[in-house]
Amino acid sequence: MNFIYRKAAPEDIAILTETRIQVLRAANGLHEDTDMSEVEKESADYYLKALQDGSHTAYLVFDGKNFIGAGGISYYRVMPTFHNVTGKKAYIMNMYTHPEYRRKGIAYHVLQLLTEDAKERGVGHITLEATKAGRYLYEKFGFVRMEDEMILPESLSGRSAHLLY
Repeated sequence: MNFIYRKAAPEDIAILTETRIQVLRAANGLHEDTDMSEVEKESADYYLKALQDGSHTAYLVFDGKNFIGAGGISYYRVMPTFHNVTGKKAYIMNMYTHPEYRRKGIAYHVLQLLTEDAKERGVGHITLEATKAGRYLYEKFGFVRMEDEMILPESLSGRSAHLLY
């Protein structure tokens, strides 16, 4: 199958935002009637700014004109460490493949594109959160589980930190 992989641009914000909401609903087991209007608004704002300033790269996947998948990577910098002297980091998120197209190598190829983008930017420290369903793909790609990272159980907003993505 010849799928089209295209780097997202600001004119793709609607499809990126819609996909973001789908991913969050699935990852967190949310019903379709759960109000996501604030997350949708903030996601659109994020994409608009991050695609323009280069702090996020996303790829969209199409079968002809039909949208079938996506994935993104966010870039940020922390204080340099012995193992990461530049402090540059990246976080892969919003990986999605339409159910009818899963197990065809689409997500794997999106991961390749995203990690190549990171390497071109000199970023070697790449992390992600994996759902149970996605864990096999990420391990097959070469990601390993982290043992030393910790999280504070509640954010300042009072939302539970166990929610994914």
